Amino acid sequence: MPIPSPTIVTRAAMSNASRVSAARLSVLWFGIQLAWGAIIGVSLQARCIVLAGHAHATESYGWVSATGALAAALTQLIAGPISDAMRRRGNKRLAFYAAGAVGGAAGVLAFYAASDIRGLAIAFAIVQVAFNVVIGPYQAILPDFVETERIGTASGWMAAMQSAGNAAGAVLATLLGNTLLLGAAIALAALAGAAVTVSYARGLPLQAVAREQSLMHGRALVDLFISRGFVYLGFYTLVGYLLFYIGYALPPHFGLNATQGSGICILLFTLVGSAGAALAARPADRLDERLVVAVGGAIVALAVALLAFAHNIVAIPIAIAVAGIGWGVFLCADWAFACRVLPRGALATSMAIWNIAVVGPQMVAPLLVTALLARLGTQSSAAGPRHAFVLASAEILLGALWIWRLPRRLRGN
Repeated sequence: MPIPSPTIVTRAAMSNASRVSAARLSVLWFGIQLAWGAIIGVSLQARCIVLAGHAHATESYGWVSATGALAAALTQLIAGPISDAMRRRGNKRLAFYAAGAVGGAAGVLAFYAASDIRGLAIAFAIVQVAFNVVIGPYQAILPDFVETERIGTASGWMAAMQSAGNAAGAVLATLLGNTLLLGAAIALAALAGAAVTVSYARGLPLQAVAREQSLMHGRALVDLFISRGFVYLGFYTLVGYLLFYIGYALPPHFGLNATQGSGICILLFTLVGSAGAALAARPADRLDERLVVAVGGAIVALAVALLAFAHNIVAIPIAIAVAGIGWGVFLCADWAFACRVLPRGALATSMAIWNIAVVGPQMVAPLLVTALLARLGTQSSAAGPRHAFVLASAEILLGALWIWRLPRRLRGN
């Protein structure tokens, strides 16, 4: 997923990217992240409630979400190596972007038109497969077309588009509800983004391909992978069960339904995360990056624990805002670590493997929570989401602490 990646991009920095427009290359990323912000953040849970009923909503969400995440992981592992092989023969990977966007748009429409939980699961799997046909190859688009010395500025555009897309998706889901109209808006955004990026990239020359193909391995990469995996396990537990939590927490006749309340929380989390990333930017460059990751994770874990035990509705936006700040701090150092351990060659392949630390938790998180709630007998009660948040807090804290197993030589410059 749905992963908010807030970054502050200055006007001066953007003006430096004039030879190759990173903004136009990143428009497709906005469309895909808009889809994730709406579907994974809000609509999947809400559609499970409508089609499976409140009594079976969390159970249905668990297996539907896990099935879709498994499809996403397998798709990236297949699409990445194929696109790398084509890239080495001079192909620009554009067919992956176009085909994935078209398939994803069709899957989104089917998702919002589904009349039963089985149809919803099939449609969600189609969406995951199609958009991950894009994502695996697309994560290599900047090294494909942008000079090495300008990758940082271009990456800022990608991160800004991701944050903006997640926020836009949450807003659309809140305003339009879980309707076919929302599906049409998401599909249009994905197709328009693909049209802009593909048409622009078609006329750009490719950068020289990296020759080094091997993937790095060893204890450092394993520990980084495990740390990131635990943090995202907690993140997807938080995002996945937020709507259920809001539904129980809102008092009668409050003026907002669960879908609207969840959408507002996701929007707040995303926007406040930008402030967290801005606050951590300089420390991430000057301090040990392990410290930045640990502090960000600890802040998120504390805020999620507050949600689990809070019984005052005023505490909800406060806890969400604190969690968003912590998430921005975490993300600020997370990408720096990735840049140090991933190879320059076989980039789409290595990114696909790296993303298992994100996609895997998206699959495992609902299965763990479903098993926990079944064990506690709270699947259909207000205590269920609270128990899920206790688990999420522990997972995020464990990931933040695990980062200290990494050697000090990976610290920031």
